[in-house]
Amino acid sequence: MCGIIGYTGNEPAKDILISGLKQLEYRGYDSAGVAVLDPKTGIILKKKTGKVEELAKAAEEETTDATCGIGHTRWATHGGVTETNAHPHRQGSVTLCHNGIIENYKELTTEFGLKNQLKSETDTEVVAALLDKMYEGNPFKAIKKTVDLLAGSFALCIMFDDQPGKIFAIRNVSPMVAASFEGGSIIASDLTAVINYSKKYFVVPEYHVLELSQDGIVVRDLKGRTVEPEMLEVNWDIKSAQKGGYPHYMLKEINEQPEALERTVAPRVQDGLPFLADDGIDDDILKSLQNIVIIACGTAMHAGMVGKSLIETKLRVPVTVEIASEFRYKDPIIDEKTLTIVVSQSGETIDTLEALRLAKQKGSKVLSIVNVKGSTIARESDYVLYTHAGPEIAVASTKAYTVQIAALYIFAARLGLVKGVLSEEDAREFMTKLSGVGAIMEKTIEASNDIRRIANHIKTAPDVFYIGRGIDYTLSLEASLKLKEISYIHSEAYAAGELKHGTIALISENVPVIAIATEEHVYAKVISNVREVKSRGAYVILISQEGKTESKEVCDKQIYIPQVDSTFGVFATAVILQLIAYYTSDAKGLDVDKPRNLAKSVTVE
Repeated sequence: MCGIIGYTGNEPAKDILISGLKQLEYRGYDSAGVAVLDPKTGIILKKKTGKVEELAKAAEEETTDATCGIGHTRWATHGGVTETNAHPHRQGSVTLCHNGIIENYKELTTEFGLKNQLKSETDTEVVAALLDKMYEGNPFKAIKKTVDLLAGSFALCIMFDDQPGKIFAIRNVSPMVAASFEGGSIIASDLTAVINYSKKYFVVPEYHVLELSQDGIVVRDLKGRTVEPEMLEVNWDIKSAQKGGYPHYMLKEINEQPEALERTVAPRVQDGLPFLADDGIDDDILKSLQNIVIIACGTAMHAGMVGKSLIETKLRVPVTVEIASEFRYKDPIIDEKTLTIVVSQSGETIDTLEALRLAKQKGSKVLSIVNVKGSTIARESDYVLYTHAGPEIAVASTKAYTVQIAALYIFAARLGLVKGVLSEEDAREFMTKLSGVGAIMEKTIEASNDIRRIANHIKTAPDVFYIGRGIDYTLSLEASLKLKEISYIHSEAYAAGELKHGTIALISENVPVIAIATEEHVYAKVISNVREVKSRGAYVILISQEGKTESKEVCDKQIYIPQVDSTFGVFATAVILQLIAYYTSDAKGLDVDKPRNLAKSVTVE
């Protein structure tokens, strides 16, 4: 949600800010703005609702030599989508951008008598007004006084009129990264806006004040002590975050899944066995655990459900999957014998982060599965299993989802080996099959033309239903979410056996039903359920393994995945379900990569 960019150096700031905001568009936004500090005329502020391109056109009208500025893409929370509510906000001598939510902004407005000077409906402008009230010429002291009063999450990027060439920043929870390079210093909410300038960067530590200048970045804790941040290096280049000839990022990222799986799995195989020592995951924690809690949101939670199915079925270890936003408001039954696994693509998902903190308070060790090195969730976990999906730009997650499943599979294989549930021979066979899923996914992607034709039928439907049993049911939940979020078609997923307990009342003439039947041991049962909906007029699309050919009496269209052990068929099935959602959205002429009302990373509650 929202995007921040700040630059100060020896290059025109306006161009760098606009370029950075374009790199951040995928995060989800409805307005954008930039502010530059011109040495001759002072602050120049431009804000527009709509796309960054509109802001870029407006900014062209301004001629300035400014080499210091900040920019923002806003996703509306407090206040509607207006230019007045767009960031940056200016109060007195202070101009700032803000990601996050200030929970006590109303109380602060009243306590400090700010109401009459506020122009917007935002919590952010309250911070700007408060900071201006606190400012007496020393940015560090003013920032410290201000953040001591704030409740909530925030990433603040600040300019003061009398501090030319300098940007100040501080954060709590909401992510920011920063880097210095030959042309100056840059700060942003996401690496995609930084990587054009430097592959070396650092994650802004919480409650530390940054002072960015042309000469570099100084980091101080709130006691004023200078701190050397931990430097990290990006292991992908900017081309990975570009479309590369594809019409949409989502299609590119679907096609990148075999390579992402290879990057995630290959380093964790040694002598044919699952190997997690290089990730710092000690076998002792696996030996002692008695149960597992997986905590995540949305797509990551659906990956966790696939992991639960595997671990409970193959290893007989009890697993609970919890919605992160609900977990932190209950009294969970976890202790020191519980391993909590948190799953998050960004490593900054606020609900998941707070759930992680609660789990640790309860005495549980925490293993995180994340894609972003140095992210807050990674830093606060006891153990980290990094996925290697590379940048994922489309809002609808695809490759992050399948590498999360792969990571859970590797963890499960190691757990089974350590607990003696899997023999070395079993574990080697498991890892051989897991290592081969990339080739199966590639073969599945080649069948995309059949899926495109199915999407053309679905695109006009007001409702679509997914059904499946066992692990196929968990896949149907993710498939339904994908279709909803990018095609805006109402969709629901049901356990196939539950149809007769009420939900079959929703089936009427020509309603699309996508039935997933890839598991041999329940195949006949699913086909029986398919016959139930078909007899009531449903338009049935059946997904099954090759060799399971059904007649027109059972289904209208059939899509095949290659013959494979059903445990590993999830990866090929996921590809088909992602492509159904993608081609349906594309057929409707929608913005596949940036669906309405959604943001890539949810960093506010």
